Amino acid sequence: MENLRPILFAGLTPRRPALIAGPCSAETEEQVMAAARALAARGVRIFRAGLWKPRTKPGGFEGVGAAGLPWLARAKRETGLRIATEAATAEHVAAACAAGVDLLWIGARTTANPFAVQEIADALRGHDIPVLVKNPVSPDLELWIGALQRIRNAGIRRLGAIHRGFSTADRSLYRNTPQWSIPIELHRRLPELPLFCDPSHIGGRRELIAPLCQQAMDLGFDGLIVEAHCSPDEAWSDRAQQITPEALDEILRRLVIRRTTATTESLDELRREIDECDDELLELLARRMRISRRIGQYKREHSMPVLQTLRYDELLARRAAEAEKLGMDGAFMRAVLQAIHEESVRQQMEVLGE
Repeated sequence: MENLRPILFAGLTPRRPALIAGPCSAETEEQVMAAARALAARGVRIFRAGLWKPRTKPGGFEGVGAAGLPWLARAKRETGLRIATEAATAEHVAAACAAGVDLLWIGARTTANPFAVQEIADALRGHDIPVLVKNPVSPDLELWIGALQRIRNAGIRRLGAIHRGFSTADRSLYRNTPQWSIPIELHRRLPELPLFCDPSHIGGRRELIAPLCQQAMDLGFDGLIVEAHCSPDEAWSDRAQQITPEALDEILRRLVIRRTTATTESLDELRREIDECDDELLELLARRMRISRRIGQYKREHSMPVLQTLRYDELLARRAAEAEKLGMDGAFMRAVLQAIHEESVRQQMEVLGE
């Protein structure tokens, strides 16, 4: 999937990321126009609003549908903004393209369904329109890449991705946990793909939007897609995660955009130190695995099972606590130890099978 990075937005200043902003849902023509005018006055160039909004459970506001397309067209005509909306079916694609929508995005639930993505891809054939693909609900990188490939195979070249976090059963600070490692890996594998962050859906609460925007910029994201409503507390959908145009402007003014053109020569010595640490880690891990094999030999000779659950639980708890005392995250240390344990078990199973 080479050469995927188009110039979606020209003329950006070094201190401002590419930005898509607007209300979660188009509610009324007056609401759309008020938001569009307020955002255009603050330098936003692409206006977003959802038209088709099926909710997790029926009974709530599920969008105005195609009736809102003339409202977006008016906003485009009167403010000069480009307009964007979500498409979840082939019919949405056809209606949006006919109405002059400038950009489409594919939502997380749709991305999770290859059948739905393929239907959208087929509907996009012959259209020259930028398309952004949100990550699937579950943390499945291959599913995300597969959706991007389907859209690209339909002839769409102005293609990008949106990171909106992942659903989890665990209680979390966030509505959708960021799991930054997944979009980072997407960027590593598809470096030419523009990558946007959706802090509204990750955070789920407006007070989290500013720090999430800064984290995205620190990680090298290309842009942001933010839900902004003139009266967020009166919004018909997802009111807690929307901010006012004024609040968005303040967040953007405070954003720190790291210099990407700075020389890295001064980092060479530090990087050499990192390389030395990595070499030492590899040596220690290899030594640990050799000990694991010796343990496996002992267990084979004495007919002992490989797994010792109580010791493993005690090890995880103790090491996580020690890591926190050393300034590291306990969950990170648990993940490292779990990976090491899996390899140790594999080594021991190999010895038992000899």
